[in-house]
Amino acid sequence: MVKPKQVGHLVINVTDVAASTKFYTEVLGFQIAVQRPTATFLTCGDIHHDLALFQAADDAAPMRKGNVGLNHFAVQVDDFDSLRDLYHTLKDNGVAVDRTTDHGMTGSVYFEDPDGNGIEFYYDKFNNPADGLAEMRRSDRENTVLVLD
Repeated sequence: MVKPKQVGHLVINVTDVAASTKFYTEVLGFQIAVQRPTATFLTCGDIHHDLALFQAADDAAPMRKGNVGLNHFAVQVDDFDSLRDLYHTLKDNGVAVDRTTDHGMTGSVYFEDPDGNGIEFYYDKFNNPADGLAEMRRSDRENTVLVLD
């Protein structure tokens, strides 16, 4: 049986590569690794690409929340302060925040890109992954709102 090492990168289809590239770079802070007329490859700075934006076909069905397919993808930031900065950047750029959540092991902000793809930015509250997993497994843990204002 294969043992996956990690998720390598994510590729999403978008209706407007230029507009989505602007959103992911100017609002979310990704860096352009390679840009082509119908695709942009974005990096967080350490590998060739973490996220790729591909131009969808003109007749592609629009993204519909709750349909089968991608629910959201998650991007980790260093700490609470970085998450709070992202939260304010979203607000300053008119991006609607769906919710902020204290999951116990992480703190998260959920929102959508211009095409309606769900995105979560989060920080880990535990330095030791085993401690975070133990917190996640607690059956009595309820998610609460994470205050970022």
